[in-house]
Amino acid sequence: MATSIIDGKDYASRLRGKLKIAVNDLKDKYNITPGLAVVLVGNDPASEIYVRNKGIQTKEAGMNSFEYRLPESTSEDDLLAKIEQLNADKSVNGILVQFPVPKHMEQQKIIERILPSKDVDGLHPVNSGYLASGLKGLVPCTPQGASLLIKDSLPSLSGLHAVIVGRSNLVGKPIAQLLLKENCTVTICHSRTKNLKEVCLSADILVAAVGIPEMVKGDWVKDGAVVIDVGINRLLAPEKGEGKTKLVGDVDFDEAGKKSSAITPVPGGVGPMTIACLLLNTLAATCSQNNIDFSDFEL
Repeated sequence: MATSIIDGKDYASRLRGKLKIAVNDLKDKYNITPGLAVVLVGNDPASEIYVRNKGIQTKEAGMNSFEYRLPESTSEDDLLAKIEQLNADKSVNGILVQFPVPKHMEQQKIIERILPSKDVDGLHPVNSGYLASGLKGLVPCTPQGASLLIKDSLPSLSGLHAVIVGRSNLVGKPIAQLLLKENCTVTICHSRTKNLKEVCLSADILVAAVGIPEMVKGDWVKDGAVVIDVGINRLLAPEKGEGKTKLVGDVDFDEAGKKSSAITPVPGGVGPMTIACLLLNTLAATCSQNNIDFSDFEL
């Protein structure tokens, strides 16, 4: 079976283009410019790159970008005070603290200090509760991006069996809720799941978000399934030269691609959707805070 490669980079680019138009409309009609504040504590190299890319894409979309880089020695109380300051700042519509934070800080406490209405990462328990209840709230960016790619790949999701490998609060649980909302029958698998291969073989939609390189093999995939690989793992690649590395997902791409009808690559699949959906959430938060109907914008 010839498989279709799901181009997340292209989809994300088109979404950012639509967001730029929507932001311009928001400025013209309401004289409002969405503002996204990103807080980075310490100098983790991967986080540095991610924060820089967020800033670039935020500005390209016509939004205001606020970056706060704090030393690793910053106390948890000082970080929480910065969040409170941003909560009160009306020019800031979305707040994101880049994780991981230093070991002396508690991630959940930080998440819960951000106002739910400005929680553009969608991780606050209030937003998690909205999602689980089928109510409107801010949805975690990576699952939202994966869901958009799935809906773009299939004419209808109603009645399909979706299997999620991974039960994290960041990806597994939210994407299960999003697919349930689309009337999928959803199964969540995890490290204690029995007969995991057999469960995966029953999936019309197979989502891998477990953090184990190439765990999902080709013979785990049903013929014609749509495969969404959320994993991103860096492995040594001696074939490229000494000390060289490569990125792989949680799915054996070459083998799974022989069975699937559509599959996301790593890199270039779900990854590019994360920042695009962060900007989407920032626009949604801005509209909600100003009593503007978000559905007025064609996205």
